[in-house]
Amino acid sequence: MTQENSSTIIKFVLVGFSNHPQAEMPLFFLFSLIYLVNLFGNIVIIILVVIDSCLQTPMYFFLCHLAFLNVFYTTTVVPKMLCNLLATKKVISYELCFAQTYISLLMGAAECTLLAIMALDRFVAICYPLRYLLIMNWSACVQLAVGAWTISFFASVVPLYFTTVPLCGPYIIDHIFCEVPVLLHMSCTDTSLQETLMVTGASGILLLPFLLITLSYLRILVAVIRMHSVEGRKKAFSTCSSHLTMVTIYYGTGMFMYMRPKSLYSAESDKLISLFYAVINPALNPLIYSLRNKEVKGAWKRVLERVVVSQRQRMLS
Repeated sequence: MTQENSSTIIKFVLVGFSNHPQAEMPLFFLFSLIYLVNLFGNIVIIILVVIDSCLQTPMYFFLCHLAFLNVFYTTTVVPKMLCNLLATKKVISYELCFAQTYISLLMGAAECTLLAIMALDRFVAICYPLRYLLIMNWSACVQLAVGAWTISFFASVVPLYFTTVPLCGPYIIDHIFCEVPVLLHMSCTDTSLQETLMVTGASGILLLPFLLITLSYLRILVAVIRMHSVEGRKKAFSTCSSHLTMVTIYYGTGMFMYMRPKSLYSAESDKLISLFYAVINPALNPLIYSLRNKEVKGAWKRVLERVVVSQRQRMLS
């Protein structure tokens, strides 16, 4: 290997699933379907929350941020992955590769922070129901959202920018998209410092929000146990089950990918893990969080009724 100036790198070979050529066409249709489900589900959530006043609550405000995050993240990754599944030359430009690296790190950090804020929201709603709207007012929600994105940026993008290492050829990335753990394999220099910083940063951005989530749900569990109403307990568990499901899925895959030394990486297993949290998980979020609950179904029905009524009025006029 010889060290190269990053300014001379034009493109990388992105291996993806080229080791399994017979599976590329079926995977193209499968991932296209998942991507469309992701776009439809998350965009519908954003539109419904914006136009339906019944959904303009703190919980759905943060769900909108999560939906935007899901759309933005997957749109950075999936279209190029789909193109490479059909292409003979499976390449990615230097600029797009590093854009994917920065965006995937930022979106991952932002999702951790937003999940923690949503756990805090559920804690206030269940433990302090009479003061919920007073505590989680719109000013507080906006400040929490801005804080989540700001902290995520300074905890992910800024450290990555100042610790970027030179890369060596051959410029072959045995992965489905560009992200930090994979690029460390292409470094020309010792990456011990970068690995330590990655694990340390991942510990902070993953474990601190996870600790807040754990503490919130411990308090929620105590509050639910003290409830005398069986119906109240069912409603509380129903409110929290969706969030807990996504926390388990996202944190499990994120910790496995970012909180281990480079020596433990395996190209094939890492592709599956990345697929889960970058492609499949964003499509599951709207299904698990919102599209199956009564509030969203009611909002969807009201919107459809408005559309039908407006079309009838146009026909009559």
